[in-house]
Amino acid sequence: MTTLIEPDSAASSHEIAPADREIALFLDFDGTLVEIAPSPNDVHLDRRVAPALSALRTQLGGALALVSGRPIAFLDGVLAPHRFDIAGLHGAQIRVDDEIRSQADPHEGMRGALRDLVRFANSHVGIIVEDKRISVALHWRLAPALEDEALALMRGLAKRMGPGIRLQEGKSVAELVPAGASKGNAIAWLMATPTYAGRLPVFVGDDITDEDGFEAVNAMGGISVRIGADRESHATCRLASPTVLRHILLEAAESGHLSAASFKQD
Repeated sequence: MTTLIEPDSAASSHEIAPADREIALFLDFDGTLVEIAPSPNDVHLDRRVAPALSALRTQLGGALALVSGRPIAFLDGVLAPHRFDIAGLHGAQIRVDDEIRSQADPHEGMRGALRDLVRFANSHVGIIVEDKRISVALHWRLAPALEDEALALMRGLAKRMGPGIRLQEGKSVAELVPAGASKGNAIAWLMATPTYAGRLPVFVGDDITDEDGFEAVNAMGGISVRIGADRESHATCRLASPTVLRHILLEAAESGHLSAASFKQD
């Protein structure tokens, strides 16, 4: 179940947008603002990025949000003292204007699934369980040979937990998330709020977990940007790495200008 406060404006977020519209910027975190790390707690955010995002948010009239699989509390800690609109846990929780506006309830079977995953991790070196309370992720980046076994376990748990849970697969990770939570739904919801409505949505991500966000933005006539060229994607633009994105954001914060064209690299 999701407790949702409806946006104040039911903006027509699915209209095709003219290219000269001011943008609304949505950014993934892992693999996008930071490089992928061996474990979830090893990520490092360039100290210049949070102040740059704060400056860009002002330039964009507040229309900047993080859309991540991470919990809001984690992102707040990394970005402190700066605070942003955030859709965390793949959209299972959404904060706008410093107020939690959408929050999924934990699935009744989540604690049992967590126990099974912890037992699996305790029996296999390199497996990491990330308990996010509303969701739980299993990482095997440090144990790639265990991918098939890890995926089989996660798929079995998702089946056991039923239609209230969706299995979200990514790069060396799989996560049990509330069925109604997705980055695409979160972006569409944010685009219906007054701060974001009427703007051209731009979403930057890097993983399978971002594909529904790309599709949602494409349906709105926006710009979808994938970091990396390692697989096929619904994204309409590509950037080579988080380093390239970081350069774009830092330069835009300094120059005072960020547009859809900023993300279209030759």
